[in-house]
Amino acid sequence: MPKRSLNGKTVAISGAARGIGKATATALVAKGARVAIGDIDLELAEKTAAELGGNVIALPVDVTDRSSFENFLSETERQIGPVDVLINNAGIMPVGLFSEESDDSARRQIDINVHGVIFGTKLAVERMLPRNSGHIVNIASQAGKAGVPGVATYCASKHAVVGLSEAVRGELRGTGIEISCVMPAIVNTELTSGVKPARGVKNVEPEEVADAIVGALEQPKVDVPVPRSAQSIGTFFSLFPRPFREAFARMMRVDKVMIDVDKEARSAYEQRAAESEPSAEHKTPVS
Repeated sequence: MPKRSLNGKTVAISGAARGIGKATATALVAKGARVAIGDIDLELAEKTAAELGGNVIALPVDVTDRSSFENFLSETERQIGPVDVLINNAGIMPVGLFSEESDDSARRQIDINVHGVIFGTKLAVERMLPRNSGHIVNIASQAGKAGVPGVATYCASKHAVVGLSEAVRGELRGTGIEISCVMPAIVNTELTSGVKPARGVKNVEPEEVADAIVGALEQPKVDVPVPRSAQSIGTFFSLFPRPFREAFARMMRVDKVMIDVDKEARSAYEQRAAESEPSAEHKTPVS
């Protein structure tokens, strides 16, 4: 199948002022796309947009607020054209034992990581259905296919994104709207600061995830693991009984990756994540 051109396409990305979102915006601009960088931190989003230049705009968006998300997409369409692609990227990942996690922290993760994707997907579908075309990319995680100690609620939220993407894709079959679910391993962004990979596993770079997203847009793919080898490895190990898989995971320290973190290295991120909790005076979702 020949690659689809992204030149002139309008792409809206939530949580795009930094990290994977910023890397993806950069890659799309290089392909000639018009990009709307949405973020709760408008000042940083404007700085990112200025760095990228070209057909890039910065807009505020709080993905936990449906009206804010709707305004983000409406303003994107007003300024640079009908949204061809929505990338639901915004997310947070506080690290800690489930028994010690506050209810506010859990609620905020679900609000951002799940409700944010639900709002964005619904609003994008409303715009894309009349045109019988469009592409929605939901950023999940390898944690959406597994259970990782230390990030139980985060895993739950990413399992939700994987399931949502699969179900909505089934509903949209035949409409011309594509759904892709991107599932990165540990990515070198602030979200994973202080997290050491399991034995024999390398962290991936935001640019690798961005390249995978661009690839899924040019040649539509539903499941997009990053790195690509993660899918075949997962399939291989699924052939073995659970006791073997769990013993191997312990040997590779998978069960310790999100528990034995460098707390000092994570302190700045965890502080921002804590400030995003509903009880905080200033709500600052982390992307």
